Amino acid sequence: MQQVIADFKRDTGNDVRAAFGAVGAMKARALAGNEGLPVDAIVLTDAMIDELIVSGYAEPPRCNLGKVGTGVAVRAGVAKPDVSNAASLRTELLAASVITFPDPAIATAGKIVMACLDKLGIASKVQPRLKFFPNGNAAMNWLAASGDARAIGITQNSEILPIAGVSYIAPLPDEFQMKATYSAAGVANSRHTAEARDFISRLTSPAARPMLAAAGYEF
Repeated sequence: MQQVIADFKRDTGNDVRAAFGAVGAMKARALAGNEGLPVDAIVLTDAMIDELIVSGYAEPPRCNLGKVGTGVAVRAGVAKPDVSNAASLRTELLAASVITFPDPAIATAGKIVMACLDKLGIASKVQPRLKFFPNGNAAMNWLAASGDARAIGITQNSEILPIAGVSYIAPLPDEFQMKATYSAAGVANSRHTAEARDFISRLTSPAARPMLAAAGYEF
């Protein structure tokens, strides 16, 4: 996103004020008026974008960026645990000192992790060791700085790969995956409709795919 913003600013001379966060929080912030700042384009899950189009807040078309899976991480330099199947993942999570991930009340990844813990039958056992953050980026930054070799982080791959202080281990096993499709749309009452469409077209163009793939997106 930052690279697309930089290219857009360079090519058009338009400024961009970007805000990032868990999709539930960003949707709520936009609908509440974004603290007085106008919104021209918004990126959320495809289902949330569809809801905003139906409500009249966003305008079609919905433009998909790609899908993002959920993965497991530890601090950089720490021995990588085996999370390749349900049994080994269960063992590692039960042994972890902390399991950090986005708050399930506002983040898609958090809901996926809680569903995984429920399916593994360990949600109540590990509850005291769960550490929530507003988004996966914050959770991974905490993990990187924690100094805890037994802490495990789980969030979307795109929130793990950019963080230098953590090591991406592997995706969650297939039975626990619920890949989220992220989409962009322009806001219906924007005063900068053409600029918003230009920005979205850059974000979803074939030229952006290598950057998105490096960030953890699948197509």
